[in-house]
Amino acid sequence: MRTGDDVLPRSAPSTAPIGVMDSGVGGLSVLRALARRLPHEQWLYLADQAHLPYGQKPAEALRAYGLRMASFLLEQGAKALVVACNTLSAVALDAMREAFPHVPIVGMEPALKPAVRLSRTGRVGVMATQATLQSPRYRRLKDRFAQQATVVEDPCQGLVERVEAGDLNGPATQRLLTRILAPMQRAGVDVVVLGCTHFPFLEETIRAVLGSQVRLLNPAEAVARRLAQVLEAHGLLAPHGSPPSPQVVAWTTGDPDRWTRQVHTLVPELEVVPKALPNFWAGEGDPVLRGGTGRLALVPRLRSFGKLRYHSETHKGFP
Repeated sequence: MRTGDDVLPRSAPSTAPIGVMDSGVGGLSVLRALARRLPHEQWLYLADQAHLPYGQKPAEALRAYGLRMASFLLEQGAKALVVACNTLSAVALDAMREAFPHVPIVGMEPALKPAVRLSRTGRVGVMATQATLQSPRYRRLKDRFAQQATVVEDPCQGLVERVEAGDLNGPATQRLLTRILAPMQRAGVDVVVLGCTHFPFLEETIRAVLGSQVRLLNPAEAVARRLAQVLEAHGLLAPHGSPPSPQVVAWTTGDPDRWTRQVHTLVPELEVVPKALPNFWAGEGDPVLRGGTGRLALVPRLRSFGKLRYHSETHKGFP
């Protein structure tokens, strides 16, 4: 994880909020760790549930989603960004940093390096999305740190949807996890990397399948430590005593009623104000594959923001 090459303009106050983005509820597992480590910060969260799951989306579409989400959070005054999504980080993080060189941006990657270091057997499992596992960023990570290890990977198709549905330990989720984890068990892995931010919500169910002898690695705490370091380096840590309420303003591009239930169920310890952006994509140039061309089209209503030209129209239906 790195920040941009330049610091924020001096006009960005340390009391400004931090923007966090994900395809859905998964990033909330990271936000919990962020809020624990940085209790004086204010948070903005954006879940692009209109497009989830991200795991099988084309890379070009994911980059467009990420850039659009980043520009929205910056429009709301975010002083820094956290890409709390392994898929977006794997595919779109470099594009975001190039587009917003003055903004500290912290991303995620599967905890493969510590997994190999901690493994006693030299055999580790990686649970991640297809897009993450196929990304050049992940392949570089694997080539650099896991050449001497046996890595058993699974794209976990359908698992993100189970978390989004709130089925964390039901029969369907247990069956799916049993199928996903069986090859890892046969290979004798002793460490499993949770390479998607949705999966920490399934830790208890995963442990029930794997047993207590297998260690699960959730990178959320490492991301929180890194964000604290980045904010301190840029002079952007909120002063102690900053008012903590509302702690989190959380938007969805999906169903607002479902979103309200999800945030209050999954992160009841956080003070969350759920909001909806029903027209976030409508008429705003939703990146859609043109039939047969494999190329993406964006509606050209743009204005400049640093290096990026992005949509800036008022979001109709903003609560």
